[in-house]
Amino acid sequence: MSPPTQQAIALLRSIATGEAGPSALIHPERYIQHNLTAADGLAGFVGLQKLVSSTPNSKIETIRGFEDGDFVFLHTQYAFFGQNLVGFDIFRFEGDHVVEHWDNLQPLRGPSPDGHSMIDGPVEATGLETTDANKALVRSFIESVLIGRGMSDLGRFFDGDRYVQHNPGVADGVSGFLAAAKALAAEGKAPQYARLHLLLGQGDFVLAVSEGSLAGVASAFFDLFRVENGKIAEHWDTVDVIPPREAWKNANGKF
Repeated sequence: MSPPTQQAIALLRSIATGEAGPSALIHPERYIQHNLTAADGLAGFVGLQKLVSSTPNSKIETIRGFEDGDFVFLHTQYAFFGQNLVGFDIFRFEGDHVVEHWDNLQPLRGPSPDGHSMIDGPVEATGLETTDANKALVRSFIESVLIGRGMSDLGRFFDGDRYVQHNPGVADGVSGFLAAAKALAAEGKAPQYARLHLLLGQGDFVLAVSEGSLAGVASAFFDLFRVENGKIAEHWDTVDVIPPREAWKNANGKF
């Protein structure tokens, strides 16, 4: 892992341990926080750290870490406040400091119908020369299929029915994706993707940050894809409700 990735992992872990040193990575005057349950700036980070680290058995373990330009994105398992969670954190660097943070967490569930957890699978990025092509593929998938609802386009994104799914409610394969989409639509709970806000990648891993709704409730979708030979081969995700504006603890918005 690159030094910025290692630094971001240490910073995130310090929220649970209470270690003060890693917080020096945060710009003292320009840190923008998009976690709407936390206050803005360095003071907000320190306040969150004090709260979490004082909670018994708090733990933060990053499973995967990647870098794209000024961004580091992490896939992490959390235990605090009596909850087991999984999520994604994104840190934006300017020089030697972190100046912005986004995240998306949900309760850890599973396994999936095919026995996958929300965090298992490959962890190292490969094929770094394919990063741009893989990001373009995922962008097209998000815009054509998830936002545009163009299910007839699925064939060009997957290698037949070869597709490993880590969402605990969805079976493997394109067939599993279609079956889950049909079932959720029948229940009026189909996720509705409206806008792709951010796309980050390193090698065969691509993270898409999108806005939409789930069962009519404003939601954020963070989807991590692994691309193999020009096709989407694996998927992890988290979905989280976007709280109403009056509940925000900062004014920066989720995205």
